[in-house]
Amino acid sequence: MKFIKSIIPLILAILVTIGWDRSWGTIPPFGKLLSPYHGFWINAELAGSEEMSEEELKIPGLIKPVKIVYDEMAIPHIFAENDHDLFLAQGYVTAKDRLWQMEFQTHFAGGRISEIVGEKGLASDQFQRRMGSVYGAEQSFEGMKQDPQAKVALEAYSEGINAYIASLSERELPLEYKLLNYKPEPWTPIKSALFLKNMSFVLASGTDDLKMTNILRQYGREVAEDLFPNYPFEESPIIPAGSPVDFKPVPIPAAPKDFMGLGSAMKTPEKDPNIGSNNWAVAGNKTVSGMPILANDPHLTLSLPSIWYQVQLVAPGVNVYGSTMPGTPNVITGFNKNIAWGVTNVGSDVLDWYQVKFKDAAKLEYWHDGQWKKTKLRIETFKIKGKKDFVDTVFFTHHGPVVYLSHEKAFKSNIPVGHALRWIAHEKSQELTTFYRLNRAKNYTDYTEALRYFSAPAQNFVFASNEGDIALWVNGKFPLKSKLQGKYLMDGTDAAADWKGYIPQAHNPHVKNPVRGFVSSANQFSTDPSYPYYLGWQYAPSERGRRINERLAAMQKVTIDSLRGLQNDNMNIRARKLLPLLMRSVKSTDKALGILKSWNLQNAPESIGATIFETWVLNLQAFLWDDEFASDEKIPMNRPSIDRTIHMIEHEANARWWDNVKTQGQKETMDQIISTSFQATLDTLVKQHGALGADWAWYKHKQTGVRHLIPGMDALSRLNIPIGGGGSIVNASTTKTGPSWRFIVELSKTGNPKAYGVYPGGQSGNPGSAHYDDLIDTWAKGELRPLLYLDNANQSSSRIRKTITLSK
Repeated sequence: MKFIKSIIPLILAILVTIGWDRSWGTIPPFGKLLSPYHGFWINAELAGSEEMSEEELKIPGLIKPVKIVYDEMAIPHIFAENDHDLFLAQGYVTAKDRLWQMEFQTHFAGGRISEIVGEKGLASDQFQRRMGSVYGAEQSFEGMKQDPQAKVALEAYSEGINAYIASLSERELPLEYKLLNYKPEPWTPIKSALFLKNMSFVLASGTDDLKMTNILRQYGREVAEDLFPNYPFEESPIIPAGSPVDFKPVPIPAAPKDFMGLGSAMKTPEKDPNIGSNNWAVAGNKTVSGMPILANDPHLTLSLPSIWYQVQLVAPGVNVYGSTMPGTPNVITGFNKNIAWGVTNVGSDVLDWYQVKFKDAAKLEYWHDGQWKKTKLRIETFKIKGKKDFVDTVFFTHHGPVVYLSHEKAFKSNIPVGHALRWIAHEKSQELTTFYRLNRAKNYTDYTEALRYFSAPAQNFVFASNEGDIALWVNGKFPLKSKLQGKYLMDGTDAAADWKGYIPQAHNPHVKNPVRGFVSSANQFSTDPSYPYYLGWQYAPSERGRRINERLAAMQKVTIDSLRGLQNDNMNIRARKLLPLLMRSVKSTDKALGILKSWNLQNAPESIGATIFETWVLNLQAFLWDDEFASDEKIPMNRPSIDRTIHMIEHEANARWWDNVKTQGQKETMDQIISTSFQATLDTLVKQHGALGADWAWYKHKQTGVRHLIPGMDALSRLNIPIGGGGSIVNASTTKTGPSWRFIVELSKTGNPKAYGVYPGGQSGNPGSAHYDDLIDTWAKGELRPLLYLDNANQSSSRIRKTITLSK
C-alpha cells in the first residue's frame, strides 16, 4: 500500500508532463509555451537584444556586402550594391521583424488556415480558394515573371526570408508560432503574389449585385433606379468637372438583355465604406516653399502587427523611402529624391456574377451563346490539422469559378449560389513592375509609364515631382462594359452580357496640373457623368472628398503642418447639411437636443454631440428603410444611401417610404419617423452608457482599437484609443478601421525632400518589443514623426541607433 501511495504522484507527474508537452486538438502544448528555455519568455529577452549597436551577419546568397542602419523608430535603411542584394536584405529584415504576420496572412490568402487551427478554419479556406485567390495569384505570378527585374526581386526577397527562417532555433520563433503551435515553412515567390492578390480580395471583392437584383425583382426597375441612383446628388469628383480629355473613346458594347436574377437569394459581401483612403497633392503656387507637397493616408483595418512596414531602399539607380506591406518587395507608397506618390482605392465595378445553366448533375457542360461548352475542373486539396485531407472540386466556366453550387450553403460572406464569378483579380498582371518603376521614377513620364503595368486592385495614384508637376491617375484594368452592366446579376447564357475587352489604359481618368492647384481623391466617384465609359454605379459617400476639396481650394501658403491638420480634420459636413433638416421635425425639451443645437459639428474625441448625431443617423436609416429593405437571410436587400435619404427629407416629405408598412392601421409621416428615431437614439445611448454625461464621449462610444491579427487577443491589442473622426470624416477612424499610414512629403529641387509619417503600430511584430506599438499614441494625437532620408551608408545622424552588416 505504501508503494502504491508513493508511485501515484510519480505517475501523475509523468502524465502532466506528457500532457503539457503535446497539443490537444488546436490547443498549444502549454509546457512548451511556458518553458523558460523555449517559451514566450524568450521573446521578451530577444526584444531586448534589438538595442545592440553593431552586428555582423553571414547571409547565404549575397553577391556583395549590404549595410543596414536602424533609426530610433527601428526603421531599416538598406544600402546594397545591386538589386538582388537589395531585395534579399529587404526580405531578411522584414522577416526579422514580421515573419509570423507575413506567413499567417499568406496562409489566410491561400486558404490554408485549417492547417494551423484545424477543421474550424475549413469553411474560410474553401471560400478563399473558390473565390479564386490562389488561382488569381498563380495567374499574377506568371505575369510578374515576364519582367526580369520583378523576377529578380521576388526570388531574392524569398531568399532573404528563408535565410532568416533558417537562422531561427525553436526557442527564437515569434510568439504567435508558440501560441498556435506550428513552425514557419520556406517562403516562395508565389506567396508574395498571394499577398498582393489578397489586397484585391480586401479592396475589390465587395459586391451588391444580388441585393440589387432582389430589389429589382420586388419593386421593379423604376423604384430600383430611383432609390439607388447611379450618381450622387452631391459630389466633388476626383477628376474635376471640365478637365480636358486627351483621348478618343472606343465604341461602347451594346447592353445585354434585362436579367432579373432568378437564382437563389443568398446574401453577398457588402462594400465597406470605411475601407477607403485620402490622398492629395498641392502645386507649388499654393505652398510656402514654392514646391509641391503630397499627402496620403490609406484607410484599412487597424491591426497589430501593423499592416505597413517602413523601409528605405538604396542601390544603384534607386533611393526610395516609404511603406511596404510585409510579404512583398519594393516600396508601395513613398518618395525618392525626385517624386512622391500615394494611393487610395478606386472601388470600381470589376466583379460580376453570371447565373450558370449546367447540362446535367455532372456539371461538365454549361449553356452559353446557343451551345453547350465544357467546364474546367480545379481540384483543391486542404490539409487539416488533426484530420484527414479534404479534397474539393471547383467548376470553372469561361467567366470564372462557380463559387458555390445551387445546392450548397455559402460561407458567411454569402456569395450567390449557382453563379460564376468574373473578377479582374483572376487576370494575369504585373503590379510588382509598377512599384519597381515608381521606386526609381524621376518625373511624370516615368510615373505614367509605371502605371501601365498595374491591374488590380484599381488605385488612385497621386503624384508630385520636384519639376513642379502634380497629377492623379485613376488607374487599373477596367472592363469595357455597357452602362450599368453588372449592377444586377447577369445571365450567364447570354454572350451579350460577357465582358468585351478593357478600357484602354491611356483612357483611364486622369488629370495633370489642374488650374485649381491641387489634385485629390477620397474614394468618391472618379469623374462627373460626362466620362464616356462605365466604371461603376456606387462609390464611397462623398463627404470626405467634398471636405478635402473645399479646404484645399481655400488654402494658400500651404505647409506640411497645414496638410497634417487636414489629415486630422474632424468636421462633420454630413451633419452640417442634415442636422438642421432633422431638428425641424423634433419637438423635445431633452437636454440631448440642446447639446446638438450647440454642437460645433466636430467629431472630436470628447464630443457628445458627435455620438448623438452618428447614432441618430444609423437609427433614422433603420426606421425609414428596414420595414421594406431589411437585409434578411432569405431575400437580403440594400438600404438606400444616406445621400438618398437626405434628398428625400429635402424634396419628398410625402414619399410613400416614410410609412412603416409593418404597422397596421396607421400611416407614419416624415416628422414621426425622424422624431421616433431620435427618441430611440437616446434610449440606445442610455442603455449603452448610462445617463447623459462624460461616458457619451465620441471616442468612448466609437471605441477605436488596433487589434491583434488573432481574434480575441486583447492582451496584444490597444483598445478604446482616444481619437475622433468617423467613417464619413476626413480623419476616418472607426471602431476597426482608420488611417493605416499617414505621410506627407515636400519635394525639393536639390533632391532633399522633407517627409513626415506615422502609422498606428510599430516596426516590430514582437509584442515584447518597445517598437511593437510605440507609434500608436503619436498617431492618435494626430502628430507625425520626421522620416530619416539618408543619401549614403556612411552618412552620420544622431538618429541612428544600430548598424548591421550582411555578408556572404
